[in-house]
This record gives sequence, C-alpha cells and structure tokens, in this order.
Amino acid sequence: MTVSRREFLATAGAIMIAPGVFASINDEVTPMIEALKQAYSEGQKSVEETLKRLTSDPRDLLNRLGEPTKGGIRVLYNTSELTILNITWAPLMVLRPHDHNMWASIGVYEGREDNIFWKRSESAIEPVGAGSYGAGEVTSLDHDAIHSVVNPTPRLTAAIHVYGGDFFAPGRTSWAGKDQEPTPFSQEGLKNHFVKSNARFGL
Repeated sequence: MTVSRREFLATAGAIMIAPGVFASINDEVTPMIEALKQAYSEGQKSVEETLKRLTSDPRDLLNRLGEPTKGGIRVLYNTSELTILNITWAPLMVLRPHDHNMWASIGVYEGREDNIFWKRSESAIEPVGAGSYGAGEVTSLDHDAIHSVVNPTPRLTAAIHVYGGDFFAPGRTSWAGKDQEPTPFSQEGLKNHFVKSNARFGL
C-alpha cells in the first residue's frame, strides 16, 4: 500500500496545516526556523554557519524542541525550495546508503551520528570516506552526495537537517544488499524502519 505524503508526515508527528507550516511548531522554534530561512537565502555556507551557532548550545535546542523520546522525523518547514527537519535516530539505528538530489547541512545537538560517504561506480557504489559528528558539530553534503548513517550509541541521537529542496520529492535512490543494488527511495520504507528501530528498544 502506498503511503501519501500527508500520511507520512502524520506518522512522523507533524501535520501540514498550510504550505510550509506544520502544527508541531511553537513560539520557541519559530526564531530558529526564521534564522535558517534567512541563511538559506544567502547560500549553503550561511546555513552551515547558522547551524554551528544553533548547535553550539545543545541544551538550548533541547529546551526549544523538547527532549526526544523516540526515533522519528519532525517537519519544521517544507517547501519546494527548502526543507528543515528535526530528525531523531533510534538507538543503534542504521540507514542504508541514499542520495538527496539536493545539498544538505546537518547539525547534531544530541548523541552522535556516523556517516559513510559513497560515490557511484560502474557496478553500483563504493565508499570514499567517513565522518563522525557529535553534539555541536555540523557536516554538509553536496547535491550529488551519497551517504549512509549510523547512530553508534545505545541512546537517541538528534539533529537539525536542512535541505536545499523538497526532502519528500520523488526521484531519490537508495542502495541495498551485499551488491548495493540501486532501488527507488521509499518514504514508506523509511517510516517502517523508524517503527522497527524504535520497537527494538521499546520506544
């Protein structure tokens, strides 16, 4: 069964009430969103610097956004040009290699996120690097980047993800299996993966 975009957002804990506006937003979060929107107008480098400033005080972000209780995606802002997400990885959660077809900048404010970076090869994809990011650290990806994500800790990891486009738009790819075969990226599959990852730890 195909899951609609609205159903996916509802499962993730955010209902769209108008284009780019979601019911989960409160007055504590709005200034952060506005700062990131302004940074977006100045380019990805400005977004990266803004994320560094925001994540320099992880406790402040936790107070604004609330302590995470389970893995999931909270949509803070979404248009065809810009998406801002608050993503929480469940303990020991692994996300297989995938692309975004747009640039991305990620600021961790709780826990740790490990990335493996990949590039396309004649057969499928091959690893080309790795990075590990803890609270207060930011990483950025180009529009053609491919990465996989691991939460290596037995606790939740949370980060602000900013994308230079519509994160929920079709046309993305993920890679699976020992031969890293390309398959269409599935929002339904992502939703189910969060559900199963949470269930492993009773979340």
